[in-house]
Amino acid sequence: MAIRVAHVGTGNVGRLALAGLIESPRYELTGVCVSTPGKVGKDAGELAGLDVTTGVRAVGDLDTLLAAAPDCVVYCAMGDTRMQDAIGDCRRILAAGVNVVGSAPGLLQYPWQVLPEKYIAPVEAAAREGGSSLFITGVDPGFTNDLLPFALAGTCQTVEQVRCMEIADYATYDGATVMFDVMGFGKPLDEVPMLLQPGVLSLAWGPAIRQLAAGLGITLEQITEDYERVPAPEAFDIAAGHIPEGGLAALRFEIRGIVDGRPAIVIEHVTRLREDLRPEWTRPAQAGASYRVEITGEPSYLVDICPTSRKGDHNHAAIVAAAGRIVNAIPAVLGAAPGIRTTLDLPLVTAPGRFAAAAPR
Repeated sequence: MAIRVAHVGTGNVGRLALAGLIESPRYELTGVCVSTPGKVGKDAGELAGLDVTTGVRAVGDLDTLLAAAPDCVVYCAMGDTRMQDAIGDCRRILAAGVNVVGSAPGLLQYPWQVLPEKYIAPVEAAAREGGSSLFITGVDPGFTNDLLPFALAGTCQTVEQVRCMEIADYATYDGATVMFDVMGFGKPLDEVPMLLQPGVLSLAWGPAIRQLAAGLGITLEQITEDYERVPAPEAFDIAAGHIPEGGLAALRFEIRGIVDGRPAIVIEHVTRLREDLRPEWTRPAQAGASYRVEITGEPSYLVDICPTSRKGDHNHAAIVAAAGRIVNAIPAVLGAAPGIRTTLDLPLVTAPGRFAAAAPR
């Protein structure tokens, strides 16, 4: 019997996750909820960018979505700029006895020792009330910071440091809110954007750092952060909009989990809007972008992950990966114990039913 799934949010990740739900025989789509009034009433197939008509039309409120009694809600609404609202939505869904798998709010990937207990306890209480589970994931923060490092570390005799990197050109990333409001691209360097306010990097990637520490069985003394910014040498345009001369055009930051006074877990991002900016910074392993997991220990590893797609560039491929991880995890989450679940709790998520014959070359 197909799993009954409803969907919330049709932005960059949400649109592709919705397509995955529609195209998979494992799922029956029961409803779609959107926040943009102009999308209300549109068919889910159109919102997913597919040439199909599903008969499922978008609604604008959670109550209507939940009235269809889905087994799970895929929650891909914006969480970066509306954390408390996103947590509130998840509580409502869980309390209604419906499981949640999604991309937001990212802090619920592993909230312990990151969020105050006053935010975590109501979510856990809602899950107990509804007998439901929640699993939030993505790429980075996401499976490149937990699933892949754990797989490699599981073969080591000793681990001295784990470093996870995203090295990417974001020029083709079409997400204005994240690019300009959250990360501050295009803004003067005397303005400090949301992401770079003191403590925000440690908050945003704290769940990834803390989950790695928990999986490795280590206690962190503290989490530190720093960043470097580079202005645009001249004005130019990107997919999300205009970058004026002097506006932020390249960003590198690190978040470090400290043990015995040294960095034991490091998450580093190298983000450019043009490949000629700061050539001395780490370069991706393929044109555009790559992810890297580097383990120092016995043995040591350096593994580059190079996402590609037949339907878009490196940025599109990464979003497809996030959506795939979400959609493929649904059965495992439905079988999990009630509460906030993490990669440490779930069995290995594979992709049954996803095999397809190779496209003609």
